[in-house]
Amino acid sequence: MNIQEIREKIDNIDNDLCDLFSERMDLALAMAKYKKENGLAVLDQSRENQVLHRITDRLGEPLDKYGRILFNTMFDVSRAYQHSCMESNSELRERIRKALEDTPQLFPEKATVACQGIEGAFSQAAAEKLFAFPTIMFFSGFESVFNAVEKGLCKYGLLPIENSSYGSVGRVYDLMKSHKFNIARVVRMKISHKLLASPKAKLEDITEIISHEQAIGQCADFIQQLGETRDLKITICENTALAAERVAKSGRTDIAAISSRECAGIYGLQILSENIQISDNNYTRFICISKDLEIYPGASKISLMLTLPHRPMSLYRMLARFSAMGLNLTKLESRNIPGSDFEFMFYFDIEASVLQEEVLDLLCELDLSPETFVFLGNYVEL
Repeated sequence: MNIQEIREKIDNIDNDLCDLFSERMDLALAMAKYKKENGLAVLDQSRENQVLHRITDRLGEPLDKYGRILFNTMFDVSRAYQHSCMESNSELRERIRKALEDTPQLFPEKATVACQGIEGAFSQAAAEKLFAFPTIMFFSGFESVFNAVEKGLCKYGLLPIENSSYGSVGRVYDLMKSHKFNIARVVRMKISHKLLASPKAKLEDITEIISHEQAIGQCADFIQQLGETRDLKITICENTALAAERVAKSGRTDIAAISSRECAGIYGLQILSENIQISDNNYTRFICISKDLEIYPGASKISLMLTLPHRPMSLYRMLARFSAMGLNLTKLESRNIPGSDFEFMFYFDIEASVLQEEVLDLLCELDLSPETFVFLGNYVEL
């Protein structure tokens, strides 16, 4: 056969497959109605395993492994179709509907906002970018920010979650597993680091640098070059603004902080070196968290947190679901679950809206799965 004849035969088979797929989905719908009437769950793992064994035995090597991939995908599609017919009034669907109705059309100009650190912290700058008139409350750690929002002490909280040069803020991701919150908005801030020291200090006298670990990592090249000419001590502290304050209070001329221009003015320090970060294109993403779910007009990003079955292809099958729907995955982060046997919590950011019915159906399906699932929010990213 020539290539055209082969293609014609493939086309004919594809047409048959389409007809059979349509017939199979009609039967899936009938199955959904039966399960709904009889109070049965959509997922029947035993039945799926039986089908997989039968299919792989029928196909034999080398097609058996490809057949498993095909039929696992078929199961996913069938379950999604059944869920869309059975669970139209799920708890998550109602929660999202209520948020869409209750959220104001405009993001607030005034709010009490929790930030980690002290005056001059980058999270303060992020809050001032989001809100025209924020009332900022500072807290010593990231967990305190979560607690302040969770307990209603502050309406919102600002937390750094990812830097373009140094990656994710692991501590924030770890805390996300143990707190109840929603993401109302995300803001990207361009971060320009300075080396700050006493007005009497000189660059050649600096033997210790203090800052947050993210700032240290973002300025790794500058620190390495400085360390080639002296014994240089690196001290980690909770916040870049706190680093500047400690340098100011130390009275020493041999210590410097990696911090911001604003902190130089606030704490009476001089700038020894400008723009010491690895890249001029250095951005940090801050999540604005709230206790209640808020979905503002124009929300085009969704964040999810979920576990997956601890078996082969689980992550692949989830990614395939996003791909099949044409959804762009912009972030995938995994964090080990303490005390588990190498099991992970996965964090997804996708470009999507809950106003898309097929997206809402997928979220509700995931919410009803036996695995852990948390819908973190649908928001605008500035």
